[in-house]
Amino acid sequence: MFNPSPDFRALVADRSLHMAGLVAEMLRSLRIRQVDTVHDCPAAASAFATHLYRLALIDAELAAEGDFAGIRALRQADQQRNRDVPIIAMAAAPSAALIAAARDAGVSEFLRKPFSVQHIALRLAAFEAAPRPFVAAQGYAGPDRRRRTVSGAPGRRAADGGSQPS
Repeated sequence: MFNPSPDFRALVADRSLHMAGLVAEMLRSLRIRQVDTVHDCPAAASAFATHLYRLALIDAELAAEGDFAGIRALRQADQQRNRDVPIIAMAAAPSAALIAAARDAGVSEFLRKPFSVQHIALRLAAFEAAPRPFVAAQGYAGPDRRRRTVSGAPGRRAADGGSQPS
């Protein structure tokens, strides 16, 4: 069960004032008291520069304007204190290509609209129960995209302790 600390702060970014407000209320029902809402990419960038967040929910339509450039820039910025914040992308009808682009930009999870507060709670509980390490490599920075390990599979990264493919 998700139990936020009193200093837990979340950011909701959605062009729709109604949707941003609805998601903010869902977060408040999960006892997250500090919820900021923004409605465009510059405001999201400003919020990330100003506050320390423990969670961000960003509408994929808003983020996809520049091929998730804002999320990619956040993840790549070594000195950005929100670099490793869990980011949940939201979309009404996400295509496989959109989900892949979001994942490759560093999005942690995806929620299909409409969703309920229980869907958010499940994602938050998963973040707590099995946090994925932050990976910073050439061309990608964000949560480890691998969700499971396969027994007997060769390691693909130096951190795996296995041999690297030729």
